[in-house]
Amino acid sequence: MFYKKNLPGWERALRVAAGVGMVGFGLFGGLPDAVIGYAIAGTGVIALLTGFVGFCPMCAMAGRKLDR
Repeated sequence: MFYKKNLPGWERALRVAAGVGMVGFGLFGGLPDAVIGYAIAGTGVIALLTGFVGFCPMCAMAGRKLDR
């Protein structure tokens, strides 16, 4: 199944940077070995994946499309 990209390049880069920061903070920062730390890291992984792939399911459900 192929998805059409619905994220512009600047937002993809921002999501990757924020995802790396969230994973780092959740696992190694102020909240190691806490449930909330793992939740933050999991959210960071989702941000990383949407940044790399260029498709966000929540944006697609809201009807967002990338202008070409």
